[in-house]
Amino acid sequence: MLSHRNFCRNILAAYAAHPCNEKDVWLSVLPMAHTYELSLGLLYPFACGACINYLGKTPMPSLLMSALRAVRPTVMLSVPLIIEKIYRGIIVPPVMKNRALSWIQSRIPALFYLLAGAKLRKAFGGRLGFFGIGGAKLDIFTEKFLKKARFPYAIGYGMTETAPLICTAGVRSTHPGTTGTPAYGTKVRLAGTDPNTGTGEIQCKGENVMLGYYKDPERTKAAFTDDGWFRTKDLACVDSKGRFSIKGRLNTVILGPSGGNIYPEEIENVINGMAEVGESLVIQSNGRLVALIRLKEDFSGEIDGLKKEIMNFVNRQVSRFSRIAEVRFVKEAFEKTATHKIRRMKYCTA
Repeated sequence: MLSHRNFCRNILAAYAAHPCNEKDVWLSVLPMAHTYELSLGLLYPFACGACINYLGKTPMPSLLMSALRAVRPTVMLSVPLIIEKIYRGIIVPPVMKNRALSWIQSRIPALFYLLAGAKLRKAFGGRLGFFGIGGAKLDIFTEKFLKKARFPYAIGYGMTETAPLICTAGVRSTHPGTTGTPAYGTKVRLAGTDPNTGTGEIQCKGENVMLGYYKDPERTKAAFTDDGWFRTKDLACVDSKGRFSIKGRLNTVILGPSGGNIYPEEIENVINGMAEVGESLVIQSNGRLVALIRLKEDFSGEIDGLKKEIMNFVNRQVSRFSRIAEVRFVKEAFEKTATHKIRRMKYCTA
């Protein structure tokens, strides 16, 4: 149950993260039924007197590119899947096919990112000043590119129960792999922190937190600590500058053979950085880590060789406790929620 006060607090937090006014032009591409879009993509620009343009259809790359040229937005909100598809569809292919661009990328990277960033900003209409990303963790390879290309992206972290903002990182304060600092007016802490890794559960308190679950007092009670902090069930660590880095969910952590915690989302972020991979899901099967991978539709290479390549690539970048033992390719797209998150439990229990 979200109150008027909850939404007002989010409007104030959004304004503190990026002030907007009646001159701003928004392009809305996310489901209105989700709190992320309702609160930050409708109520906030409405409160500022801004203009909102609605795509009205699923944001397929071709349709989205056409809308961007027509609307030329100054502000947009997105989920990682959208910007990752644009990055891999607009930026990566020309580099892979063009020797000159590949040479510039390897020999004069600063020039490459300058050119690539200019191309990406032009593709978004040339006026974009704020591109908010939330709903899931952004692929680290995509984020590093956006940062180097000086693309005006921002990161937000939150939940429906907090209407939704908990942490924010504005355009000038993003840091790859982190989700920013506590949103304006919100207190955030880590509980049950592991002394070895510094990872604990994110808990928050503030006027953004829900009244409770409708007609469900038991579930509401379980969602709060005895001293009144809301339990997100998200695991994170925090750096010296107060920036939180999401590691995974309490209910998705895999207990390794030696007793250590394995966060499948972190492994998936590495896998998804490969050019051939469309999406992935890491599960535990018979005590072994298995990567379920759906390749991109245009992949036409040799399957067995790619399996070995993926395993070598991933296992070089993760800890020895998080190394995958098997790669399985799937043909069908993973079933997802309205915010494009994979319904993980369906495959973990299959």
